[in-house]
Amino acid sequence: MSKKRTMRILIAKPGLDGHDRGAKVVARALTNAGMEVIYAGLHQTPVQIVNAAIDEDVDAIGLSILSGAHKTIFPKIMTMLEEKGISDIMVFGGGTIPKKDRGELKSLGVGEIFSTGTDTRDIIDYLKKSLER
Repeated sequence: MSKKRTMRILIAKPGLDGHDRGAKVVARALTNAGMEVIYAGLHQTPVQIVNAAIDEDVDAIGLSILSGAHKTIFPKIMTMLEEKGISDIMVFGGGTIPKKDRGELKSLGVGEIFSTGTDTRDIIDYLKKSLER
């Protein structure tokens, strides 16, 4: 009988955004759902986020962005992962990301974008379905 590996998720707050309550709520919900969560903390750069994801051997990176910098930060992280030859770390996000920008982010390879107020069960379900494939 093989033992199933626990999903490992990095939650990060990139840039100058200092509001991390939502990120902490999501981190707690994922932990309560049986996932192993690494919270990177505030003011993380894309380099720090990607390096932490590699060092921690995570399955996914969740970015919480409220600052409006999503069109800069997501592309940088996706480019860095690609340059390092990493294709098995899923990137998803949440925060105040306008619907009109979500298609552009998804075209870069970003997974789901959750808006503020999303039920954490929806995030858990998405991760379970996406990462168990």
